[in-house]
Amino acid sequence: MITQRLPPSLTSLEAALAMLSRGIQIATPESVHLADALGCIAAEMRIPGAPQRDTAVVDGWAFNSRHLVGASSYSPLPLAVEPSWVEAGEPMPEGCDCVLDVDVVDASGPLVQVVSEALPGQGVCRTGSDVAPDRSFVAAGYPIRALDLVRARAAGCATLLVRRPRLRLINMSTTPDNDLTSSMIGALARAEGAVVSSGDLACLAADVCDLWITVGGTGVGRNDSAIAELMRWGNVHAHGISMLPGRTTAVGTIANVPLIALPGRPDQALAGWWTLALPALDVLTRRSGRSSKTLPLVRKIASAVGISEIALLKENDAGWVPLATGDLSLDAIAGADAWRVIPSASEGFAAGTRINAYMLKD
Repeated sequence: MITQRLPPSLTSLEAALAMLSRGIQIATPESVHLADALGCIAAEMRIPGAPQRDTAVVDGWAFNSRHLVGASSYSPLPLAVEPSWVEAGEPMPEGCDCVLDVDVVDASGPLVQVVSEALPGQGVCRTGSDVAPDRSFVAAGYPIRALDLVRARAAGCATLLVRRPRLRLINMSTTPDNDLTSSMIGALARAEGAVVSSGDLACLAADVCDLWITVGGTGVGRNDSAIAELMRWGNVHAHGISMLPGRTTAVGTIANVPLIALPGRPDQALAGWWTLALPALDVLTRRSGRSSKTLPLVRKIASAVGISEIALLKENDAGWVPLATGDLSLDAIAGADAWRVIPSASEGFAAGTRINAYMLKD
């Protein structure tokens, strides 16, 4: 039976991050269809140019506004030729610069009559007014939002250039409960725009990816053999991180690709995900920062010197309310609005101290 033990001394979180960062290669930009781009991190790109024709904003009759001068309900303007009908989003007919509602055009008699004037541009989206030509509309390094996709479509884009890291997720857990932890990590990775594939250790040698993440089996229990197994396939640089929760997390490489081995318990896995996996993904995608907020502490946070502790925080009108530090219950995780690391050299923060924390909820 394979056994594993924690090293006699734990590796600091800062050192573990440095070890992990050395093996990260920035993901190559790739072109993806708009339907697949939501949530991905934008690479450097420019729009191809605004549509070359004005488009209708509303359904109605297309006219040249100069031809309608003087038209009113008291002096209807008869038309020798029936006007063109346009649907919202369609290009405007040549020579037309406005769209009139159906109720101001009387087509019931032998001659079509107009009973209202119109201003140039009425009911029309001018070329370049929605999306300016030759201008970056999704800043590189930021997640692509639903509105960005709408703007891309308006600019005539069918694809976008993104950095979409390939993440290989391997569940090494020996208990069914921890299978849910692996599913949770997979869902979080996909929300970060990563392409996630799963499998087992037999896939390691032939697979190509940007980041390995394993879940489960990192402890010292009788059935915990993940670290020993991983060492057969690659290098484990640090097993045992000076961090609570997440002490049995490990970092290493397989085929020169960074590896993060997360514990199976959800709180332990989340700690490793927040502190190690997210920074790794940020480097891979060149992400420009994460959503955070600085607020005063409503109550003090106490922390033990010599170990990095995760603090969960909830926002109220007065500032950050500490929910838990180090020992994180599932209820605390579910109720938290933000998290932050209490550095190993710190004893915590006094009430009233303004601290910055990463947001868990938009």
